[in-house]
Amino acid sequence: MAVLGRGVVPAGEAVLRGDDRGVLHGDGLFETMHLRDGEPWLRDAHLARLRTGAAAVELDLPPADALVDLLDVIRAGWPPEVEGALRLVCTRGPEGGGPPTVYATLGEVPAAAKRARRDGVTVATLPLGVAARSRPQLGWLPVGVKSTSYAVSTAARRWAARTGVDDVLWVSSDGYVLEAPTANVVWLSGDTLRAVPPAITGVLPGVTARWLLDHAGELGLRAEERLVTPAELAEADGVWLTSSLRGPTEIRTLDHTPLPPSPRTPDLRTLLGFPLDLPAG
Repeated sequence: MAVLGRGVVPAGEAVLRGDDRGVLHGDGLFETMHLRDGEPWLRDAHLARLRTGAAAVELDLPPADALVDLLDVIRAGWPPEVEGALRLVCTRGPEGGGPPTVYATLGEVPAAAKRARRDGVTVATLPLGVAARSRPQLGWLPVGVKSTSYAVSTAARRWAARTGVDDVLWVSSDGYVLEAPTANVVWLSGDTLRAVPPAITGVLPGVTARWLLDHAGELGLRAEERLVTPAELAEADGVWLTSSLRGPTEIRTLDHTPLPPSPRTPDLRTLLGFPLDLPAG
């Protein structure tokens, strides 16, 4: 772990105050980056999303070069052959006022993320209780921000575990798929790679999903954003969850209905630069 202004701190040393608003209220933002060959992949895109989110929640961030320096400090000496999970966290700081709390953590990509990337995941749909286009129309509600307030996401993941699936896809009250608690959904229909449009739905604008759509032409595919129903996903030529650490993770079952494996999964993985030869077990 490394703290802005302090550098790397020993394990067990205090980092957060007990009255930090990130702890008390989930009042903060974070970004998680895939460290490959010792470098944070798509770092600038992640930092740009962080800054956009900070503007939406009126959170003052340190200058960009200070954040980059913090990331450089914590990754110094990391073995380049080891996949890393690099997380940057910015909270609003002490409850009584004061500067934001900014720190970074670095660890190896969890084995569970690598297994999901290799084996795919089982997914169930879960109603979110809002219409697909409703959240961006609420002027007071920040949308599309990667908040440290994870109560809804963790509740969904607990529901998934009780239901016997790996993950969930939230569905709007008018029947459209939105996103997973920690991933975007991307699907293939013919020669078109598609994703849910963040601007009209308020889903998190995924850095990995955006990069994938921007480079779909390298696979001979077109790209577009559109709304989709669970029934349409079930008929797609491939469905994936995309996230910074798991990369493209194939959905193998949707609401307990098997989905046929897509022959394009290795292509997507290669395009995104994630390892193909994953350890067994």
